[in-house]
Amino acid sequence: MEDLIIIGSGCAGCAAAIYASRAGLEPMVVEGPQPGGQLMIAGEVENFPGFPDPVPGPILVDRMRQQAERLGARFVSGSVIGADFSKRPLEVLMESGAQEARSIIIATGARAKWLGLESERRLIGRGVSSCAHCDGYFFKGKRVAVVGGGDTALGEALFLSSIAKEVVVVHRRSELRAKRILQERAFRNERIRFEWNKVVSEVLGDDRVRGVLLRDVITGEVKRLDCDGLFVAIGHSPNTEAFKGQLEMDEEGYIMTKDLVKTSVEGVFAAGDVCNKRYRQAVIASALGAIAAIEAERFLGKG
Repeated sequence: MEDLIIIGSGCAGCAAAIYASRAGLEPMVVEGPQPGGQLMIAGEVENFPGFPDPVPGPILVDRMRQQAERLGARFVSGSVIGADFSKRPLEVLMESGAQEARSIIIATGARAKWLGLESERRLIGRGVSSCAHCDGYFFKGKRVAVVGGGDTALGEALFLSSIAKEVVVVHRRSELRAKRILQERAFRNERIRFEWNKVVSEVLGDDRVRGVLLRDVITGEVKRLDCDGLFVAIGHSPNTEAFKGQLEMDEEGYIMTKDLVKTSVEGVFAAGDVCNKRYRQAVIASALGAIAAIEAERFLGKG
């Protein structure tokens, strides 16, 4: 039986592993289906403290992992496919079998919803992004497109309007779903314009984004929009399928927490995008991972 199992190996999971290892908990870290989390598909990261020069996302998370391993964390490949938090010890079900633990930190993150285009997938990190706050600075003075019509899309567009020369919001309908105040701000913004009743049917470019093809959903007409970046803002989905019925979650499936990281089950903690859908930043996920490890240490009576 483990003292602590950390599920997920992105920023939140690695930070939790670093703090838990320094506390002598010798945590087992389950890597998950995408070891390293969302940073593995990120371009250069400029806003993580301690790196005066931009650092590629995969290198950043790999350094965090190396630090955790040096301190004693054990990383194991595989995914958690189920759990039973109704008994003690706590139990998680992996593809290789059941594993018991006295405490658990869930840091499985969330995944961006994408358009599903092959050209989009190929250019992720080369002009295609799902996070304006992460990558917006690289498009200073350029034209970018934002896909979506909800709060996330308009929030991204408004943020990008302070950086880019022009922001084109592409929406498949003729009306937005975003809050009225966000709509009013966007409509007043001279750097933001809208392409109504349009969908992106292709992302253009070989080594980086050069533009997109827009298809009119009413007429079927296709036209080209030249741009340097494409931000897909159609939402995220938390990776919480394995824990449904075990923890309190909101209507979207995000784990509900109190005191930042405590879940509805004592001894089970959550950190990062799996429970925090407002601030999707590597530094914040890392901070929550550290807090979760400190709380786990206290729960186990070792703090």
